[in-house]
Amino acid sequence: MKRRDFTQMMLTLPLVFGAVSKAESLQRGGGKVIVIGAGASGLAAAQTLVAAGYTVQVLEGRDRIGGRTWTSQYWADAPLDMGASWIHGIEKNPISALADKFGAKRVHTDEENLIVYGPNGQALSDDRVESIEERCEKILKRARKEADKSDDDISLQDAIAATLNLKGLSKEERQQLDFYINNTIEQDYAGAASELSAHYYDDQGELDGGDEMFVDGYKTIVDGLAKGLDIRLKQVVKQISYGRGGVTVTTSQGTFTADKVVVTLPLGVLKKNAVQFVPPLPEQKKTAISLLGMGVLDKLYLRFPKVFWPTKYDWLGYIDEQKGRWSGWVNCYKLTKQPILLGFNSADFAKETEKWSDKDIINSGMAVLKKIYGNSIPAPTDAQITRWAADPFTFGSYSFMGVGASPKTHEQMAKPVGDTLFFAGEATHKVHPGTVHGAYLSGLRAAREIIG
Repeated sequence: MKRRDFTQMMLTLPLVFGAVSKAESLQRGGGKVIVIGAGASGLAAAQTLVAAGYTVQVLEGRDRIGGRTWTSQYWADAPLDMGASWIHGIEKNPISALADKFGAKRVHTDEENLIVYGPNGQALSDDRVESIEERCEKILKRARKEADKSDDDISLQDAIAATLNLKGLSKEERQQLDFYINNTIEQDYAGAASELSAHYYDDQGELDGGDEMFVDGYKTIVDGLAKGLDIRLKQVVKQISYGRGGVTVTTSQGTFTADKVVVTLPLGVLKKNAVQFVPPLPEQKKTAISLLGMGVLDKLYLRFPKVFWPTKYDWLGYIDEQKGRWSGWVNCYKLTKQPILLGFNSADFAKETEKWSDKDIINSGMAVLKKIYGNSIPAPTDAQITRWAADPFTFGSYSFMGVGASPKTHEQMAKPVGDTLFFAGEATHKVHPGTVHGAYLSGLRAAREIIG
């Protein structure tokens, strides 16, 4: 099946959880299913199964629902998403359908509506930015061709090095290339170029219509999906025993039994072997888990007493001497009407900054902003910081295609084990990994596998 056909098939599945008719529900009956994880995939699976007549318990290790869709309400006048923030591609996107259903207010954002600053803090002209982008895109195309010469996969970084004399680049050219790779690739996929598959790093479907952010955060979607479900919080899963007789899930709070289980544990948790499977997972499943990478994309929200940046832009880019150092900022004034900037760190630099204190992270971000806007800018009045790699419920932000991974890797991630153990989550979606809509669709798919 071609990717486009697969995408259309998945997107034409029920977009909201009331899609199974009452007659179907009564006819099918059900049994009992445990869903592990109250993120987008788990909630989608649970609602679909409940609508089909199954008894469903959702076990969530955190003290909140949502998983990696987490809306902070620390600032009462500015709810902010600490994890997923966007609907990526609003046309035929199931999250858009849910947003309409739940009355979620959104704001359109445009990644092309940006201003880029050089290492000296001076804004680059649009022509200069376009020239940099064109040159870097040509480099990436040559790197892809180089990688395609061999059946053996290599990293994107190695593919670039094989086609370009990096030592022959000027300091300015190297900084621009590093900026482009970090800002347009490493931040999108949350993995370092040294980890990303040169063959498949960008092998995922994209939806049309541009991007939108939620005015009140993803919480609106999460709360809508969770309505009416039996969700047990603070249930940290320790062991999943499965077989023909059903499944037993042991948590920090007790033991739960069911006929089947849907596992939506993030890839990072699976890679850490934080949950014991009895019997162990099949080798093909373990291989898939090892080949996919778990990326890191962290956020720094800075709140100021006043706006000092140009608010007409959605994005502020910065070309630094150090790769990945605060290369992308989001103008949150457009979203919140408050003087808030969002700085991103990804991949290697994010792993480094997670070890720093809050004060050091804030100072590092401020050093860049002062470089651009001058030392007279006001100090932030408050800040919010994420450390997704250190989060024991995720150990990262979202999955990426590691060296040696292929679209078949996602298929193995999604494949059920017997008739008892089913899998969902963004890392299990072949076409839209790393996205909320991919996670949601994977939950629908896992539920349909159970329903038959």
